[in-house]
Amino acid sequence: MSRPLTESDPEVAVAIDNEVRRQHEGLELIASENFVSEAVLEAAGSVFTNKYAEGYPAKRYYGGCEFTDVIENLARDRAKQLFGAEHANVQPHA
Repeated sequence: MSRPLTESDPEVAVAIDNEVRRQHEGLELIASENFVSEAVLEAAGSVFTNKYAEGYPAKRYYGGCEFTDVIENLARDRAKQLFGAEHANVQPHA
C-alpha cells in the first residue's frame, strides 16, 4: 500500500509520465484542458483525496474534518480578500 506507483503499476506510471510530457510540449486551446501548477497537482493528489467532508466547517456531517476545515477556511478567506468581498463560498455546486 505504500509502494510508489512506478513499482505497484509501472504501466500506469508510464502513461502518466507521457501525459505530463504531452501537456508540457503542446498547447491546448480548450480552457478545461489547461494544465495546473505543481503546487495544485500536489494539493489535489494529497491525502485529502481520501476525505469526504459534506457540510460547512465546524458543521460537517462526518467526523475527522478539522484539517479539511482549515483548508476550506483558508480558501474562503483568500477568495474574500481577492475579490474584496464580505462573504465567499468555495464549495463546488455538485
